[in-house]
Amino acid sequence: MPMTASTVLLVHGGAGVIRSDMDADTRKAVCASLREALERGQACLGQGGTALDAAVAAVAVLEDAPHFNAGRGAVFTHEGTQEMDAAVMDGATRRAGAVAGVGCVRNPVRLARAVMEHSPHVMLAGPGAEAFAREQGLELADPGYFRTEHRWQQLQQALAREPRSPGHEDAQDGGHYGTVGAVARDASGGLAAATSTGGMTNKRWGRVGDTSVIGAGTYADERCAVSGTGWGEYFIRAAVAHAICMRVSAMRQPLHEAAEEVVLRDIPQLGGDGGAIALGADGAFAMPFNTVGMYRGWIGADGEAHVAIFADEEMDGH
Repeated sequence: MPMTASTVLLVHGGAGVIRSDMDADTRKAVCASLREALERGQACLGQGGTALDAAVAAVAVLEDAPHFNAGRGAVFTHEGTQEMDAAVMDGATRRAGAVAGVGCVRNPVRLARAVMEHSPHVMLAGPGAEAFAREQGLELADPGYFRTEHRWQQLQQALAREPRSPGHEDAQDGGHYGTVGAVARDASGGLAAATSTGGMTNKRWGRVGDTSVIGAGTYADERCAVSGTGWGEYFIRAAVAHAICMRVSAMRQPLHEAAEEVVLRDIPQLGGDGGAIALGADGAFAMPFNTVGMYRGWIGADGEAHVAIFADEEMDGH
């Protein structure tokens, strides 16, 4: 069902894409997953669903795809396990839910929403979050479901580089960039954001990045919604998602200017990199990134999914 003119959905599948690693088959599969996510979210909006419904539906598709660092394709920790983070936020109410360090939940983004809607808390972590998932009847999965050989080999390469600064050097090898996210505007003008990630290859000590930190990797209010992807430590330090929305909401700065100043100026000045998708209440949107590429896409009034990967590419439709 076509979306109304007032609905918009954006998705990302991570920044930092290296062109030499992108063969034709991988590119085709990645673009197909981005389009599927957009179309799944579009279906929610077209049926009168909320922005949160659409954002969660889109992110769940990307969690189920093996090409992204979230859900099924999550990267491995130093110990050879997978610890996933996710968050959602509803702009109209500023209610939010987040989870960190979960390992057996098929769709961490759905668990984050359950935390928001069915608990008195904003963030749950580790075994407690997994116990809550069981109580809520969410779909679980064995460790083998999340494993991909590509991610396992990334860990082996990272381990081979030790003992040099484990957990830091690997932040630059692409292993932490595959975070997925979505922002949406529904027919009533409501905004929402959702983000999910496997974190950083070879991470240690229960490291948590920006995705599940409300205001860092995920944020929405009545005028702006943002989902980020990049080197999480810098996104936390700069409160990236909140900083963009505050420029829009409090300073009345145009959304594209706000997003570009934070992503293209503030983050690099700190030493970090990455990107973000940002959507305004008026339907304006921005997708800035300071890396070679960012898996990204959008769908609007015409119901046509547009996707791109590298910085020099126009958004391709069907």
